[in-house]
Amino acid sequence: MMLKSRSVNFIIMDSLHYLATVLRGRTEELLAANARDLELCRTRGLSAAMTDRSRLDAGRIEGIARGLEEVAALPDPVGAIESEWTRPNGLRIRRVRVPIGVIAIVYEARPNVTADAGAICLKSGNVAILRGGAESFESSQVIVGCLHAGLRAAGLPRDAIQLVPTRDRAAVGQLLTMSGLVDVVVPRGGKSLIERVMAEARVPVLAHLDGICHSYVHRAADAGMARRIVVNAKMRRVTVCGATETLLVDRDVAATHLPPILADLFAAGCEIRGDATVQRLDPRVAPASEADWRTEYLEAILSVRVVDGLDEAIDHVNRYGSHHTDAIVTADDAAAEAFCRRVDSAIVLRNASTQFADGGEFGFGAEIGIATGRLPPRGPVGPEQLTSYKYVVLGDGQIRP
Repeated sequence: MMLKSRSVNFIIMDSLHYLATVLRGRTEELLAANARDLELCRTRGLSAAMTDRSRLDAGRIEGIARGLEEVAALPDPVGAIESEWTRPNGLRIRRVRVPIGVIAIVYEARPNVTADAGAICLKSGNVAILRGGAESFESSQVIVGCLHAGLRAAGLPRDAIQLVPTRDRAAVGQLLTMSGLVDVVVPRGGKSLIERVMAEARVPVLAHLDGICHSYVHRAADAGMARRIVVNAKMRRVTVCGATETLLVDRDVAATHLPPILADLFAAGCEIRGDATVQRLDPRVAPASEADWRTEYLEAILSVRVVDGLDEAIDHVNRYGSHHTDAIVTADDAAAEAFCRRVDSAIVLRNASTQFADGGEFGFGAEIGIATGRLPPRGPVGPEQLTSYKYVVLGDGQIRP
């Protein structure tokens, strides 16, 4: 099912701008709905990370509205000619971007995903079926009401963006088996949700796995830069999937570079779990277990390990990481090139915080997740990543001999 042709892109742009205006105008209503969601989080005893992901405030709502406007301003992916060539027989062949069809997005918390996913699917010509978690149900209803207002204003079909109208978990199971009606399902949430979707789905799955992200301070790192990057990568917002969960530091610079980083992290309220070398550098460090290297904390906890150089750091990342986002801090071009080439993750960075793992920061306006599999799309999933392609062959009477 395809929602649009290139001729209606300006209508969709107007719809998204109008949606942003409606969302801003309904801020108080949305905050009231979100308060009811947060009360449900409290009564169910949900974790601090899940509660934070469910929380909205005026600043976050404004961020959602800006993201909608940024999605509207993106180039139209549908109909874009990716490549074109001419065969010796005169046939002209084009590879052209087309929508995927009906996309189901299953997610926990994060009411912003309701707006982001709806807008991205609309921009890419797809139909969105949204199944948010119970902990964001009230907020998502208000947001979908805003989405529908934008669709109506543009003369677009209301059913282009749908919200599953129940908290019942059985609805997820039904959605996952709707082969022939749903073209792709995108899960976004904790490990249990991802595992359930992967096990039960009878339609293709675009997986967003957990974010066991690493920052690696190489022996050629500038100490001040490393200090700023690591603290931001962990503490800017600890509940996002791009937050650093493990810090690796070269043994050659552990005594000089690591103590100031640890001091900043402790001052910011972070618990540190480290190996024996790290514990000797600061008595406040708790011992790290094998399980810590495999843990996505989503809270103010960081595991720290001292490594014997680049090879050991890369081996650690590839062994324990989730192929999400990993960073190296170094002034050594060769070391940076080796890290970026050999680390098997969707996003690798040099001299930058892992918290840049975000579709908005990549210029996509928003995202519906970070795809961590090896097959495309990989990394932040924006409008272009939610399109497929077809081949258009142009002839002038050729027949095959």
